[in-house]
Amino acid sequence: MRNRILLSALLIASTFAFPQFTIEQVLSSPFPSELVAAKDASRVAWVFDNRGERNVWIADAPDFKARQLTHYHGDDGQPIAALTISNDGKTILYARGTEVNGGGSSANPQSLTAGAKQQVFAIDVAKGEPRTLGDMGCGEEGCEDIQISPDGKWAAWANKTGILLAPIDGKQQAKKLNELRGELSEPRWSPDGKRLAFVVNRTDHSFIGLQEIGGTEVRYLAPSTNRDDLPRWSADGKQIAFVRQPGVQAKLPLIPVRPHPWSIWVADASTAQGKEVWHSGDQPRDSFPMFIGTSFYFAGDRIVFVSTRDNRNHLYSVPAAGGEATQLTQGNFEVEDVTLSKDQKWITYSSNEYTSDSKDEDRRHLWRVPATGGQRQQLSSGETIEWSPTLVGDKVICLGSSATSPAMPYEVTGSSRRLIAADMLKDFPSNQLVTPQQVIFDSDGLKIHGQLFVPKDGKSTHPALIFTHGGPVRQMMLGFHYMDYYHNAYAMNQYLASKGYVVLSVNYRLGIMYGYDFLNPPNTVWRGAAEYNDVVAGAKYLQSLSNVDKSKIGLWGGSYGGFLTAMGLARNSDIFSAGVDFHGVHDWSAFIGEWENNATAAPDAKEAQKLAFDSSPEASISTWKSPVLLIHGDDDRNVPFSQTTTLAEKLKNQGVEFEELIFPDEIHGFLMFKSWIKAYSVEEQYFDKKLK
Repeated sequence: MRNRILLSALLIASTFAFPQFTIEQVLSSPFPSELVAAKDASRVAWVFDNRGERNVWIADAPDFKARQLTHYHGDDGQPIAALTISNDGKTILYARGTEVNGGGSSANPQSLTAGAKQQVFAIDVAKGEPRTLGDMGCGEEGCEDIQISPDGKWAAWANKTGILLAPIDGKQQAKKLNELRGELSEPRWSPDGKRLAFVVNRTDHSFIGLQEIGGTEVRYLAPSTNRDDLPRWSADGKQIAFVRQPGVQAKLPLIPVRPHPWSIWVADASTAQGKEVWHSGDQPRDSFPMFIGTSFYFAGDRIVFVSTRDNRNHLYSVPAAGGEATQLTQGNFEVEDVTLSKDQKWITYSSNEYTSDSKDEDRRHLWRVPATGGQRQQLSSGETIEWSPTLVGDKVICLGSSATSPAMPYEVTGSSRRLIAADMLKDFPSNQLVTPQQVIFDSDGLKIHGQLFVPKDGKSTHPALIFTHGGPVRQMMLGFHYMDYYHNAYAMNQYLASKGYVVLSVNYRLGIMYGYDFLNPPNTVWRGAAEYNDVVAGAKYLQSLSNVDKSKIGLWGGSYGGFLTAMGLARNSDIFSAGVDFHGVHDWSAFIGEWENNATAAPDAKEAQKLAFDSSPEASISTWKSPVLLIHGDDDRNVPFSQTTTLAEKLKNQGVEFEELIFPDEIHGFLMFKSWIKAYSVEEQYFDKKLK
């Protein structure tokens, strides 16, 4: 009898067994990024981050068989960025290492005694041996931008000291193009390769500079008291388009939110004279759009741009000579990644366009539309996600994923897609992952989207977790994310579900792809933190589920998600039993001086400081009761480490239980694969201890 009972118990356990995979396995797929294509050759290149080992890969038409080009070894914490390829496809350039911090140092997460630095490399596809062109060392995350001259002989890039120029053959190291006052950025070659346009930022105003290669003088295009940015050349090299915003006005009140109007200008490259060809309105939705940097092109005799004037981020084009703008996309969706065809007649883009019977508002698919306007064509569809469209002749190459398949490069044909580098996924546990459900719940009259991960174990009740993304201008989706940080977070949510947690990922207000009004709601961030209400609404949604143990709800997140995690524990320890806070913001008042020019001179400076503090977790430290795990790297360039240091001391004084996991020399988005494994492993153990 005893053996029969034991056998029955084993059969039941095997029937409802948790999926058996590790954190290492669900994070094991190489993450692709930086997808680029040669203009005049049938070749694409991208970067694979394979468990911290980062290398450049390439593939050629017609079969697009992937092959590794560089051969860096080990989890060394040195990222590859700014990947670019020459027009003929023969040479690839990239930056290796990180931007410098306030002290002028690149990240050194291995804590090497020799330190680390960010450098620019070139590699010939035929030879496969990288050569150093010079130091990059730009001053902020994401500032890497290498531009190859049209003839493939020269490279230009910006760092903290100016524009650097280097021969791609590596026979000479990079030299400064000029000595100018201000911070220089956005170098752009003229089509004939004889001139460079670039941005000269002088804090409260900025210019578009124009210089002949080898010349001794810089000319400024239609200089003014405004802020000019994003220079773009016409195909014939006769004109340069750029965007203009008003100059910075000092001593304005800090608390009121103002519209940010902008305009498009076109300058004559020979005379430097310019004129306005389009301008926005002065209402909030007319404000400068966040996606403009990758969506601003000269397309023949028209200029392509995006605007949120109708509450959604949509494509428009306007004649370069001036006139009425034509709206190219419209509807309750938004455009994100944008690329222009070689003949400049077609625009290919990713969007979250959806129909009434689909959930694609929480996915991405590819579309294309004529630059002059006309019928749009859908290039991909289904329960998949596609982004970073890149064109090779008539082929569309992109990066993509799904609910159970991690990000990989794909060739898109019709409505189907073919996986490139399929052998890289041979050990990935796709069949053990769950497909998250799209859920929509109400918060203050807003429709809040989320992704619900439900365990496969067959148990009747589970502890639950809320996950909040960072940014806050992000969107978690119904599949693996296109950013490495959130690709990891999605994988972790899958792992937590496999360990018996119901996980709700909340796309709170302030996020992208649901409209300008959702992205810019009132009384949020340091002006009131109303977005926290969406976290509470998510908790109430979880409490309404029959399979959730209402007494065991935790929350976790990083950066802005860390802020919301701390808010939940500080304000609602009655709801949230424990939390894991990755490098979160804990006191907004510390940032006012960084965000606003001469903030102390503002007429409402004291009121703004108080409002910012009151909108922070530290303001509610007296009601913080639940335990927390604090995780932070002490070379964080996004959220100062002092935000966690100060919170830890206040928690200690308040008698709140907390634990720490500190990574010396790590940055905001951990550079070492082993750091992610360690952080997520400790997170799982912490929740198991507190919620199970």
